[in-house]
Amino acid sequence: MSSDTSKLYPNCDPSVWLRSCEQEVTEPLEGQITGEIPSWLNGSLLRNGPGSLKVGDMRFDHLFDGAALLHRFAISEGAVTYQCRFLQSQAFKKNQAAGRIVVSEFGTAAVPDPCHSIFDRVAAVFKPGEWMSDNAMISVYPFGDEMYAFTEAPFIHRVDPVTLDTLERRDLMNTGGNALVNHTSHPHVMKNGDVYNVGMSVVKGRLRHVVVKFPYAEKGDMFESARVVGTMRPRWTLFPSYMHTFGMTEQYFVIVEQPLSVSLGGLLRSHLTQRPVAASLHWYPHYETHIVLISRSTGAEVKRFCTEPMFYLHIINAFERDDKLVVDLCSYKDAKAIDAMYIQAIENMQNNAEYAEWFRGRPKRLEISLNAPNLTKIKPVLLADVGCETPRINYDLHNARPYRYFYAISSDVDAEYPGAVIKVDTETGEVKTWSEADCYPSEPIFVSAPDAKEEDDGVLLSSLVFGSNTHRVSLIILAAKDLTVLGRADFYTTSPAPKCLHGWFTQHNVQSSSSN
Repeated sequence: MSSDTSKLYPNCDPSVWLRSCEQEVTEPLEGQITGEIPSWLNGSLLRNGPGSLKVGDMRFDHLFDGAALLHRFAISEGAVTYQCRFLQSQAFKKNQAAGRIVVSEFGTAAVPDPCHSIFDRVAAVFKPGEWMSDNAMISVYPFGDEMYAFTEAPFIHRVDPVTLDTLERRDLMNTGGNALVNHTSHPHVMKNGDVYNVGMSVVKGRLRHVVVKFPYAEKGDMFESARVVGTMRPRWTLFPSYMHTFGMTEQYFVIVEQPLSVSLGGLLRSHLTQRPVAASLHWYPHYETHIVLISRSTGAEVKRFCTEPMFYLHIINAFERDDKLVVDLCSYKDAKAIDAMYIQAIENMQNNAEYAEWFRGRPKRLEISLNAPNLTKIKPVLLADVGCETPRINYDLHNARPYRYFYAISSDVDAEYPGAVIKVDTETGEVKTWSEADCYPSEPIFVSAPDAKEEDDGVLLSSLVFGSNTHRVSLIILAAKDLTVLGRADFYTTSPAPKCLHGWFTQHNVQSSSSN
């Protein structure tokens, strides 16, 4: 444990977010195993996140801009291997070829291109696929038997789940007759294989939030058969709310419209003046947050409720119970968490007395009577007084259904163990934690045990990086019931190991798509 009292947050090492992978791990590394990996745990944990902040002598300005790096932990018969590969997006290849940042990102402006005039940029407005970044560095999700890397731009990349090769780019602005101009980074994957996501589209000449269903099929193209199954008008037509996730219950799609909006005019100006996307985001502290219900049967907006102004990235879960609808989410008082992820802010955090408050996220519950009048105001209830980010649940059994436990990492940078793994009992408020000095876990993913009888009967998988050893990466397996360590695998890479964001576990032996 650090004892440097000259730092405001002596236990937090922000450098884990500032690393750049310099050499991919293409051949699987064998992990050094301690403890015991459960014999029934066999499959692949795929992870995604910012892998490099550097292009030549230039550096990205925001954490959301780093080049996407895919990770794979393959678990088989008590052994674990590790690989990592850069996603070969068009943005990545253009930047690498130029040796500088030539594609604007969320928080980083590209260098001016002397070969393109303002007239070229005006003409390019009508071809967004040519200038919008496709750096899909946030998450990874399955569509049928295929795995895709996601960001919020309408481009996803199919990746080989074994080799991590980039196989194909999908342009969701031109697929299945549904022109999405953006979508969330977190679609919902149903037990039957159907996938749902929320995005923006033009419907009958007007911009709308839409819910798109990608129906599962053993044969055929899930994207070409996609269809809009729900629509709602934005509260502010030219300033739609920023959405990173959405919720579902048995009867409703749940859309949370927060007062962080995207100025469409600002987006256009940003493109024409070569400014980053973040310049078009605006936080309106005097506007309430709306919770919008869209019927899953009719696709129409049913009712709106409201609550205090709040910022969120991740919805934990949503469900119906006793004529009430419950939405649990990781809530912040404002959108300063976005500012806290600028690289300069991370570098200067030890001198910023407000930084911990910027990241002071808390799990809160909105409990809504479905019989209440439209725009009834709901008071949030604190589920636990603990930092909360990248939440996960027993997704297969409890997504869109009543649940009791969720797992996350702490967002409290001023805690004794920043980034600790947490387990919250939503019924009692009890919090369990796992932590280790100088260790920074990523999103804990729940995997149910065979023949599980209880909601938390299973394990949590979390990838770890370390402050003092930049070349060490680990996978830890925790018992979900009490967060005791069952086993871990340690790897030592030839290059710095960056921290990742989100991932997906497939509990079976996946096959390489490259050989199909």
